[in-house]
Amino acid sequence: MDANASEPLRPEARAAAQAAMEVTGNPSSVHQAGRAARRVLEAARESLAERFRARAQDIVFTSGATEANALAIHALGRGRPILIGATEHDAVRAAAPEATVIPVLPSGLVDLLLLDQMLAESPNALVCLMAANNETGVLHDIAAAAWVCAAHGALLHVDAAQAAGRCPEDWLKLGAASFALSGHKAGGPLGAGALVFSSTYGEHVAPLLKGGGQERGWRGGTPGLPAIAGMAVALDAPYETLKIAEYRDDIEAFCVELGAQVMGADAARLPNTVGLALPGVRADTQLIALDTAGVAVSAGSACSSGKVAASHVLVAMGMGALAGQAIRVSLPWNVTKADCEAFKHAYQIMARRALHHGAVPLTEARSAD
Repeated sequence: MDANASEPLRPEARAAAQAAMEVTGNPSSVHQAGRAARRVLEAARESLAERFRARAQDIVFTSGATEANALAIHALGRGRPILIGATEHDAVRAAAPEATVIPVLPSGLVDLLLLDQMLAESPNALVCLMAANNETGVLHDIAAAAWVCAAHGALLHVDAAQAAGRCPEDWLKLGAASFALSGHKAGGPLGAGALVFSSTYGEHVAPLLKGGGQERGWRGGTPGLPAIAGMAVALDAPYETLKIAEYRDDIEAFCVELGAQVMGADAARLPNTVGLALPGVRADTQLIALDTAGVAVSAGSACSSGKVAASHVLVAMGMGALAGQAIRVSLPWNVTKADCEAFKHAYQIMARRALHHGAVPLTEARSAD
């Protein structure tokens, strides 16, 4: 139940990666083996271009979404003020440490009226906004944000690591200048990502990692061919949105009856994600109790070196003490009803024990007794 940290590897992605492992050439080599490797690389690029309605020549392969986000900020943010959403992933926050933060509403949605005011004071900025929040699943209105940005001559970069493969969005058509992809968040192998530019900006990329001229000079280093091949297949795989959303809604309703509060409940969210706060029970306590029962969840982002602390996402949403009492449940692409029932059973035991120790007021856990 921690798919937002990393989805289970899809069989078709495994097969594509294994096939790419049999190709021994370097894609930059001009001999026959190199050309074979180049065909695998370019086939993956063409697949992503078709999937996301982009030009193949505007796709840069990277080691993951962290690098893709950093490259976008490096390439598009030069000479521009940078604004980032208050609930952005740490990869974006670290790549733009001096950025101005755009507040979010209690729903977790970025405050577009305030963004409009901020851009009026800082036109021609680069705005970084995630398509889907990794902790709450909240889906930002990218089309509306792009419209606000365009009105002020600003560029919009979208971190689509969590949304790609789960939401059928066309971010370039919605007005984004670029968006970042992750392979393993969609069921591909670890170690591959991509940055996709609109045709207007793809020709003017300054590299973040310089090297031997790979990726048209945009990104140095020999590309990780097996991970890239697997990523392209994973991002094109079907996603059972309705089934997964039904399972998520059932879990959500069950946990609310036990006293949990849903983070971002008033916004549209990813079909697989729910942030659950159990008042009075520390997030790390919940995580350990569930792990002991054989259930994997997370407390905030899984990219914080294993630390469990109050979520900056929930703090930005004004959740107060609940920011340190919330876990993220994220259903994988291959989730089953039995998986969901196992989670509900473990969560109920944890909640009842918390009640027994007085951690949760009875009025907030109506059915736990």
